[in-house]
Amino acid sequence: MHDKKSIYSLNKQDPDAIVYTDADKHTIRLTREDFDTEADFLKWKAWSDENYHEMEKEDHVQRNHTVPLDNVSYKAGTTDSPEITIQRRYEKGERDRYTAETVIRIKGQLTEKQFRRLWLYCVSGMTEQQIAERENVGQQRISRSIITAVKKIKKSFEGRKTGGKKRL
Repeated sequence: MHDKKSIYSLNKQDPDAIVYTDADKHTIRLTREDFDTEADFLKWKAWSDENYHEMEKEDHVQRNHTVPLDNVSYKAGTTDSPEITIQRRYEKGERDRYTAETVIRIKGQLTEKQFRRLWLYCVSGMTEQQIAERENVGQQRISRSIITAVKKIKKSFEGRKTGGKKRL
């Protein structure tokens, strides 16, 4: 998309003149009458169209590959210190470890079918109907299996919160 106020656009919109701007940004129009012959006018008109088009393309390349500094966050050019990077990696590792341990504990509370169905539903994003079709069973069976699994997990977590013997 070109700028409708660009010199290229103004020149293209006026086929009977060569349009350009001077140093003071005044728009100048050279018409056929300003040339000795029609052939001279057409030659210079074709040249100006081509020249302005090339300049327009260069402007597009420049605009498409640069970002004004006003729109760049001050953080864009910064990097974290090695200590912060190590801390973040450690924290991510801890979260990953905790998540893995939690999944293992949950899996220990459920039957293999319950765990598989709950995983397909919650993690893989499958619907109960899709799981039922995959396992060649009715959708209600899948629904009951998932509800039972969730109840077992909730009960296990409640026991953990209240200090009871059940732990996940």
